[in-house]
Amino acid sequence: MLVAGMMSGTSADGIDVALAEITGLEWKTRIRLRASRFVPYPPDVRHRILAISGGALVPASELSQMNFLLGELFARACLHVCRRSGIGKGRLRLIGSHGQTVYHQNAASRFCGLRVQSTLQIGEPAVIAERTGVTTIGDFRTADVAAGGRGAPLVPYLDYLLYRHPRRGRVAVNIGGIANLTAIPARGGPEEVIAFDTGPGNMLLDALAERATKGKLRYDPAGRMAARGEISETVVRRLLRHAYFRLPPPKTTGREQFGRDYLKRFLASGRFHSSQDALATAAALTAESIAYGVKKFVLPKFSVADCIVSGGGVKNLFLMKELRRRLCADQDAGQEKGSGGMRVLTSDATGIPADGKEAIAFAVLAYHTLHRWPSSLASATGARHPAILGKVVYGKQ
Repeated sequence: MLVAGMMSGTSADGIDVALAEITGLEWKTRIRLRASRFVPYPPDVRHRILAISGGALVPASELSQMNFLLGELFARACLHVCRRSGIGKGRLRLIGSHGQTVYHQNAASRFCGLRVQSTLQIGEPAVIAERTGVTTIGDFRTADVAAGGRGAPLVPYLDYLLYRHPRRGRVAVNIGGIANLTAIPARGGPEEVIAFDTGPGNMLLDALAERATKGKLRYDPAGRMAARGEISETVVRRLLRHAYFRLPPPKTTGREQFGRDYLKRFLASGRFHSSQDALATAAALTAESIAYGVKKFVLPKFSVADCIVSGGGVKNLFLMKELRRRLCADQDAGQEKGSGGMRVLTSDATGIPADGKEAIAFAVLAYHTLHRWPSSLASATGARHPAILGKVVYGKQ
């Protein structure tokens, strides 16, 4: 079955689309990637998404309009990638659309007298199904939240499918706006997977690059500005005292904790001599928080032979250099546990494009939902049980 997966992450820079042939079911599922492409948001759309997800007070009318507008943009992105790939939309049988997260709670809070936990992704799947004619599944996170989970991370299902190994413990790291990891022990079952958001990924780096260039750049290309700066290890250590880093998994986070207010806290945490120093320190913080997550919550349980990295952060060469250095240092500290040396590579080396892995994941999740098969890992989200994810809007085909 040819399935499209679509994803826009915390950075809110655009839509990743992946087209994949999928066969089999559960851990016998087979994936053959046909195409993968990124379609950027128009600048004014991105600006308004960041305002909404950053906690700006907006009328319900604007949230409703943005929900339908993003549905249009997701549909256009899907059709665009089909055309560019020479794949007629008539061959597409299913679409899985994550949409755009604008609000996500890590834990329940009291609301109108009851304890409530919620998550909200927009990008109306009914619009996508109508414009493409293809059955569309969206709103993946809510079923897991309803089952007592945190609604994230969901990509560990794909990570386990792709990267489980009979002899090698592995960690799959994705560095998007927020960074997250999936740890899989050698010979481990899905119930043994450890997965959680480690903290800020590209979000802080992108905000600093935009600030440094007065809006001319949305990110630091290849980490070149950071590479010219000097890391303040004092600031890195100070910021790692944030309670989130010490919180045991399962856990998830987003702009609510590491967004606009955190940028102010970061800038106030040290006297940076230049914007390059700030970028270098932010990259080190992202790398160190990932390494800390591995050292604190994974290595005490099992050794890790491979770290497979995906996401936009792979393109930041300075960040990847810091990640390799800090991960390997932490792995050396765990040598007495029989961990051995750790190999750090990108998902491209495994045949999965670093930019497209999460889009592929939502194609796989949608495929399982269509077959009425649970595709969340309760060990990763903290739910009472695995859930069949998403809501189905039937197309005209």
